Amino acid sequence: MTTATNPQPVWDDEVATAVQRLTAAAENDYYNPYQTFDWPDAIPEGALWMSEDLMTVHGTAAAADLTREQYLALAKWESVNFYSLNVHGIRELLQEVVQRIHAPGYEIPTPFFHHFLGEENEHMWFFAEFCLRYGGKLYPNRAMAFSTEKHSALLDNFIVFSRILIFEQIVDHFNSRMAADTALPETIRAINRVHHQDESRHIAFGAQLVRALWARLQEAGDERENGLARQYVEKYIATSIQQLYSVDVYRDAGIADPFAFRTRLLADPARTAVHEAIAQRTTAFYRRIGLLAPTAG
Repeated sequence: MTTATNPQPVWDDEVATAVQRLTAAAENDYYNPYQTFDWPDAIPEGALWMSEDLMTVHGTAAAADLTREQYLALAKWESVNFYSLNVHGIRELLQEVVQRIHAPGYEIPTPFFHHFLGEENEHMWFFAEFCLRYGGKLYPNRAMAFSTEKHSALLDNFIVFSRILIFEQIVDHFNSRMAADTALPETIRAINRVHHQDESRHIAFGAQLVRALWARLQEAGDERENGLARQYVEKYIATSIQQLYSVDVYRDAGIADPFAFRTRLLADPARTAVHEAIAQRTTAFYRRIGLLAPTAG
């Protein structure tokens, strides 16, 4: 999925109106990220680096097996992993949008693409800056590779913008929580707060693009492609959540047999409700546009 082949026109008046509104908001809210943050020499090792209810051990039986030292180390390295995931995710979505900016058929969304690209590049910078300053590294990208089978241009674009939207909505679940968490150091709250402010525009923009693309897919009436779209969305939500469970993180936190620890956490029944909460905004959106089935009752 690396081509920007233009689908038939899909951008309706609602998309055009959103582009105008969000472009104006981006211009009015512009800030210089390189002058926004105060970077202390260090983040205290004895402080929580991630909100406790966002940690992958939250609510599990395995949490009781950790020493306090391991627990705090886990919070630190899960924080670094979260920002590393952001760096890798942003890099990939930038590549997709760059292929589409000013391409035929993208005249309507292109004005906002410019702001999107600029802001996401800045987000990638400050997330990487945090990881390198305070963690000394970025965790490697271990995202699953999805099938590269050929689809119609319409489905290809639906998948690309769905991937961007799902990534941003899941990230924002974490950003909004950590920005408000007074137990966290101010540096961590600040980068989450700033990212949340920008992502509110990006999510609104992405939702309009995905809505319009899904409507066109349904109009095209190809049941096979509609089914593939559903499968992709469900699989991408699941794999995005699974990336939060990092063997590299568990190893750095001093946990013996990090592979078994990851397996144990993923199998813990307490995590099911947590995963549903992380994906709630995303699943609600896809139900609303008719891609996912409504909840029973």
